[in-house]
Amino acid sequence: MTFRPRRSARALAGLLAVAAVLLAGCGGAPPTVTFDVAGTALTAAPTQFCDNRMENCTDDPNARVTADVAPGTPIRITVPEEVSSGPWQVAYAYTRPGSPEPIQQRSEIATPGSRTELTLTLPSATDRLVTAQVQLFGPAPAIDPASLRMEFPVRATWVLVGRQQP
Repeated sequence: MTFRPRRSARALAGLLAVAAVLLAGCGGAPPTVTFDVAGTALTAAPTQFCDNRMENCTDDPNARVTADVAPGTPIRITVPEEVSSGPWQVAYAYTRPGSPEPIQQRSEIATPGSRTELTLTLPSATDRLVTAQVQLFGPAPAIDPASLRMEFPVRATWVLVGRQQP
């Protein structure tokens, strides 16, 4: 049997390269999302961020961004490739004049790789945004055995809170 150090060195180099890629995916700062409100870009870190298996999670409720949002103002949301490579959507709430409770809605789900931007436009020019939350889905949906409802695990969220002006 002949020992071939070149082949072993190449195999070791290949293993080290794979390990470096895996470690790079585990470390570093989580991705940010940009909310553009009337020309002002606000960069939000995630308020919740979990790995793909939903095992390692961090929470930072102070990561949300806040802005004065005039009634009817569209919000342009831009997500990086780390978010757009998975399924994501925007959950949002708004108020109507004379309505005491916020109305909650969701955008359509952006399929992996389909888009990096979404413009959130409320139904009426008098509607006022309360909150917009980018949600990156995690593992496949499953049925909750207790409620028999379909659950869609969210592994990361980025939040914009609209300040209510008098």
